[in-house]
Amino acid sequence: MKNLYCTLFSLLLLTICAGQKEVDVLIIGGGAGGTSAGIQAARMGVKVQIIEATPWLGGMLTSAGVSAIDGNHEMPSGIWGEFRQKLRDHYGGAEALATGWVSHTLFEPSVGNKILQEMANIPNLDIAFNAIYSDVKKDGEGWQITYSRNKKVYSTKAKILIDATEIGELLPLVGADFRLGMDAKSDTNEKEAPETANNIVQDLTYVLTLEDVSKIPLLNQGKKGLVKKPKNYDPEAYACACKREDGDMFGGVSGCEQMLNYGKLPNNKYMVNWPNCGNDFYVNWPELSKEERSNKLADAKAFTQGFVYYIQNELGFKHLRVAEEFPTKDNFPMIPYDREARRVKGKTFLTVDHLERPYDFTLYRTGITVGDYPIDHHHDKNSEAPEIDFINIKVPSYNVPLGSLVPESVEQFIVAEKNISVSNIVNGATRLQPVVLGIGQAAGALSAMSILENKKPSEISIRKVQNALLESNVYIMPFIDIKKEDSAFGAMQRMGATGILKGTGIAYKWANQTWFYPNRMVSEHELIRGLQPYFPSLESMAASGAGIRLPFIASILQKVNMEYSIPVIKTKWNTWGIHQACDDKIALNRRTVSILADKLLNPFAMEVNWNGELKQK
Repeated sequence: MKNLYCTLFSLLLLTICAGQKEVDVLIIGGGAGGTSAGIQAARMGVKVQIIEATPWLGGMLTSAGVSAIDGNHEMPSGIWGEFRQKLRDHYGGAEALATGWVSHTLFEPSVGNKILQEMANIPNLDIAFNAIYSDVKKDGEGWQITYSRNKKVYSTKAKILIDATEIGELLPLVGADFRLGMDAKSDTNEKEAPETANNIVQDLTYVLTLEDVSKIPLLNQGKKGLVKKPKNYDPEAYACACKREDGDMFGGVSGCEQMLNYGKLPNNKYMVNWPNCGNDFYVNWPELSKEERSNKLADAKAFTQGFVYYIQNELGFKHLRVAEEFPTKDNFPMIPYDREARRVKGKTFLTVDHLERPYDFTLYRTGITVGDYPIDHHHDKNSEAPEIDFINIKVPSYNVPLGSLVPESVEQFIVAEKNISVSNIVNGATRLQPVVLGIGQAAGALSAMSILENKKPSEISIRKVQNALLESNVYIMPFIDIKKEDSAFGAMQRMGATGILKGTGIAYKWANQTWFYPNRMVSEHELIRGLQPYFPSLESMAASGAGIRLPFIASILQKVNMEYSIPVIKTKWNTWGIHQACDDKIALNRRTVSILADKLLNPFAMEVNWNGELKQK
């Protein structure tokens, strides 16, 4: 009997060992952030594995059915820009994606998944689909993760672990300090925050995708895709979705068809993700066990089913049927749309003040991705949520600091989703799809550089990470009027991220802005004031309000002991991609000055700390 037990144990051990793997970077969660992180890290040459619980990539973009992009239309940064271009190629151009009024970019979730899987089909990147992790533990300076897939148990050892789960699942498991729910005003110094903290999170949504079968007689005459009336169905819960006697409707909606066109997708499909008396649902998941959360998510599904029943029967849109969009028996997405997660306590903490007044601080210098969507919270389904007018907290477009991805208390661990170090209020802006794709891309770059330099993520140069991202066409500053196709894109982004040339921020409708004005003249005073923190010797240099000319640039170089003469600069003029004429008498614009400062002075090479302050030499 003893020998039998030994044999069985050996076979079990062999089974587990047969599934062992060693990688540089392990990402748990193949959502928007995790997929982007995996692609970026693999492109930089390190071995990566993604463990994803569903058969799809994309998370909220695809597996949750939220296939209408919120924000960053004018800033197609990095992998977000690549993904959008592939969508345009698939559907036949930008106009083919502008089918619903909520977004410029709408698509079928299944198509989004297909494109992301194609993008992720690259060397160095392994993806374990339908994989459920069961154990996460520290292993020396790295990590050991156990997961199950197809009734088999596997194990992966990794040097760096990335939490790209939808709700920050790993934070308590690895011992990372985190915030959850609404922050107190005393903790954030945000005047808009409640006096007392609470654990209230945003409403979630179980989305459904419908399709118009009115032109398909066999389907239109049948019952396929018509939902059954759910238990506890109450039509009054949805009565104000598109018919309201008084008060403004969300988006100025004046009719039910207009409501449906909110999320109209290509190929006559519709995303049902309606915030106004629609299918938002409150689940206080922080206080629930795994079983309790599962039960509440079933209630959320039933609530969405009730909304679709209301659309089909009370409103009369019976030609809109539930599409077979997802690989599920009930045709619901595989996961709900969670708008909020546990938020790690990171090296930096991004608050509303940083967004409202970026140049009152230096944190903007450490940006790694950008966003322009307003601060948008969903709390209508929780009567206990404090009354905060989130949407009227006006901010310009913004960037996310690298330190928000790096935990304060745990090494070799990075976050890459809605679990970054931001305030509860700011999460209302940073949670959107393009921003999370950018967060993931930055997490991938940081993890790869950590491996390549054999350093901890907390030891990596912020400027090196930013330069790696700029090489991948990532916006590190939210300048709406600088296009990545411009050969001076990197120079202008770098000058913006040093603060030498600052942008002008504007809170504007549903797409906030920051303008660089590349063709605007730069005065002597503006440039000297911007350069002084980097070159203290310029503090004694006289500078007027007149436009900068080439001789003034030469005098700056002389003052900081740079050996560049005007004749030498003129020989480089065209090769550096400067569009202005090379003439001593012409006032130079911000694009030209960015190139010259970047090439001749290279202030971006001066290291900054997590707060964006210059490090002591």
